[in-house]
Amino acid sequence: MIPTIIVHGGAKTITDDKVAANNAGCTAAAEAGWAVLISGGTAAEAVEAATRVLEADPTFNAGLGATLNSDGEVELDAAIMEGSLCWGAIAAVQGIRHPISVARKIMDEKPRLLVARGGERFAIDCGAEMCKKEDLIVEEQWQQWKEDREVIDRPNTIGCVALDSSGILAAGTSTGGTTKQQQGRVGDTAIVGCGLYADNKIGACSTTGDGESIIPVVLAKTAIDFLSGDRHPDEAAQMAIDALASKVKGEAGCILIDRQGRVGWAYNSSHMACAYMTAGQEKVAAFTKK
Repeated sequence: MIPTIIVHGGAKTITDDKVAANNAGCTAAAEAGWAVLISGGTAAEAVEAATRVLEADPTFNAGLGATLNSDGEVELDAAIMEGSLCWGAIAAVQGIRHPISVARKIMDEKPRLLVARGGERFAIDCGAEMCKKEDLIVEEQWQQWKEDREVIDRPNTIGCVALDSSGILAAGTSTGGTTKQQQGRVGDTAIVGCGLYADNKIGACSTTGDGESIIPVVLAKTAIDFLSGDRHPDEAAQMAIDALASKVKGEAGCILIDRQGRVGWAYNSSHMACAYMTAGQEKVAAFTKK
């Protein structure tokens, strides 16, 4: 099986001054995941490694630099799923540097979704990297929140999909939600079938965008279903986004890998930061527009 990895930094509007940062961040994430894959690591390990890079980069809306909620605080959601249909998720948590790693620990122990204080207690008990909740706030996000200004370059959910040499697929997502969202709001990121999906017999998907639009159309599972009949992931991704647009309002995007290791992505926003790597490439391919 040909190892493959693809990451996204969110379906959004990317202003000219942030193109380089988005490309660099997605490239670094894809390289981190690729290093895991070529050393014989699993798809889940690669997804975790890549997502951690994006969570540590304030360019993106996950972990450090995530958007602030109605109370001016960072609340985080994350999930990971393997193609065996094993999964783990965490939502509405604070003070966790890498929610994707906590989601993976949940998956490895017992598939379930843990939220708020229960999720934070689990993170502490399993030795996750904790911090003061204020440590995840960056100056740019704080100023935008305090001044209540309209944000053109609106950060969005990040994610990763990987296929390892054993033919195992995995998908992951991580987010800080939407700017000034109500405290306790949970979007699509942590919900299997909506923010992510993985099935070793078909493919894997990670989504990004307006959760309230993604959830009712079950976007990730919809995209996976469109892979039937050996359809190329690019076409399946576009069909999923078209299906969303025909039913609800809202911006969204998705990345896909099928069981053959082919990649695809689509979005209906102005831009979508994306990068991928597979055997035969000399370096990671990165984009902010398709």
